[in-house]
Formats: sequence, C-alpha cells, structure tokens
Amino acid sequence: MNWKFWRRGSTDQPDPTDPNWERALIGRMATEYLRERRRRRRWSTLFKALVLIYLFAVLVSLYSEDLARQVKVGDKHTALIEVNGLIAPETQASADRVISALRAAFKDERTKGIVLRINSPGGSAVQAGYVYDEIGRLKAEYEEEHGEEMPVYAVAVDVCASGGYYIAAAADEIYANAASLVGSIGVRLDSFGFSQLLEDLGIERRLLTAGENKGILDPFSPLREPQEAFLQSVLDELHQQFITAVKEGRGDRLTDDPEVFSGLFWSGARSVDLGLVDGLGSSSYVARELIGAESIVDFTRKWDWLERFTDQLGTAMVATLGRLTTTTSGAQLR
Repeated sequence: MNWKFWRRGSTDQPDPTDPNWERALIGRMATEYLRERRRRRRWSTLFKALVLIYLFAVLVSLYSEDLARQVKVGDKHTALIEVNGLIAPETQASADRVISALRAAFKDERTKGIVLRINSPGGSAVQAGYVYDEIGRLKAEYEEEHGEEMPVYAVAVDVCASGGYYIAAAADEIYANAASLVGSIGVRLDSFGFSQLLEDLGIERRLLTAGENKGILDPFSPLREPQEAFLQSVLDELHQQFITAVKEGRGDRLTDDPEVFSGLFWSGARSVDLGLVDGLGSSSYVARELIGAESIVDFTRKWDWLERFTDQLGTAMVATLGRLTTTTSGAQLR
C-alpha cells in the first residue's frame, strides 16, 4: 500500500559521488527549512485566528445585552430589573449588579419608568441597604436634573421577604400576586452550640483569644448570658434600622398592627390590607397601566458563562476558606 501522506515532502539524499553533492544537500536542507517555516506560520496563523474568535465571542457575550438595548428604537419603554435569589455579594442579586442595572435604567433616555421584579427570600442586610439607599439617591438626582420624577415600582413574584422587601420599600409603590409571600421584616443570626456534646464525650475545647468576647459565637463554647444580651441588642438595632427604612418608604400606608414588624409574612392579598403592598398586579400590568409604556426592556445584569465560571470558582474558594476560619454567618434579613 502506498502511503503518500507519510512520505510527503521526503526527498532522496544526494549521491556522495556527485561533485556537487554538498551544494545539492545544502539546497535541499534550505528547502526543507523554508517548508517547515511555512508550516509553522500556517499553524501560528490558525491559532491566532482561533484566539481572536474566542475573544470576540467573549466580548459578544459580555455586551450582548447592552447592544440589544442600544439597537432598540422607538417610543419610551419600561425598564425591568430582576432581583432574583439570595441577596448577597457574588450572587445574581448582589448590590453591585442591581445598582449597576438601576444606573443604566435611569441613564437611558427612553426609560419612562422602572420595575424591580423581586423574587427573593432576603439575605445580607448590608447589600439590601446599599440598594435601598441608591434608589433614593438616583431618584433625587434624576428629579434635580430633569425637573420630574422617575417612577420606580416593585413587583413581588413568589417571595418578597426580608431583604427583598427592604429593597421593595424604596419603590414608589409595591404590587404583588395574591399568592405572593410578602414581609418577614426581621433579622436573624445563625449559629450552633456543641458545648454540651463535647462535655458528654469528654472532649476538652481549647480556645485562646485576646479579648474575652472574641470567641463569642464559637459553637464549641457556651454562650454566656451577657454575651447573649449583647447579641440581642445588635439584632434589635439592625431590626430598628429595617423598620425605619420600611416606614420611610411606605409612610402612612402601613397599618398600626404591631405584627407587621414581628418577622411574620403574609400572602399578597393580605399584604394589601396591612399596607405592605399597594395592589395586586404583575410587571406587565404595572408597565401597561401605571407607567404607560407597555414595551419592557430588561436591564438586569445577568452572568455570562465565563463570568459565572470565574465567580463560582472564586466564591467556592472564599467559602472554603470561610468554613476553615469561622462557623457563623453574619446577620441576615431572612
């Protein structure tokens, strides 16, 4: 069988008896060298082209949403921003992502109103507070520059609780479905206590600290009464901050029922009676009937596949380090 593929480019060696064999050998070596250089150039060009295609695909993925918004022309639209899932750093509902989307929506000249569609059980008090404050700042800045208000509505989907409701309270009005779960205005701090288990097993816990309360939430040490009282005072302070924000946002629409701030949650229909929600309706209803711009443009800052991979990798590393150094989560609006 004649395998020409494997003999491609092969040449016979010059005859040593030929008086010009040295010149012929050098010529053939030069030819082979040039052929090899061309081959390497082709592979190098192909590799560079693949890298450029890859980078182009990444850029398209990163900016596809912005480009889609920029090519939309026509009348005013309603800007939609999703607050979906746990409100915490490095999540889809992080303050950075929500605030970035809010700024883009306020900046867009065709935005007639903004809808925050919230489906979240809550999360970080700090992250929710960032978004709450930024909504107020952007509204004041827009009114000062344009002489009119930019309406901001919140729409509860399945759950709008704790930190999710904290953000919603900054909106001009809140709408929900009759079956939505709304409220849970409270603060929690999670921990475990294994001190009795260690005692029963005869295990000695050795914890050295500089500062008598440094290990206040160590799960293998008993929680003393003064420490418990201190932690409760911190939670009460955070709770009061939450209550103040809700009262500022909702005003006299809230009822005087003390259960509103007890951490309980209610259906969307019941929330209307309590003043937690202004009415029942979806994002489309708000855009069409209240804002008057039925066309909805999604401004949500969503993860592309590359960012999702890198963020998840980084979050996994941070979480692993966190588990190695602590066993307690921070105060949560959940």
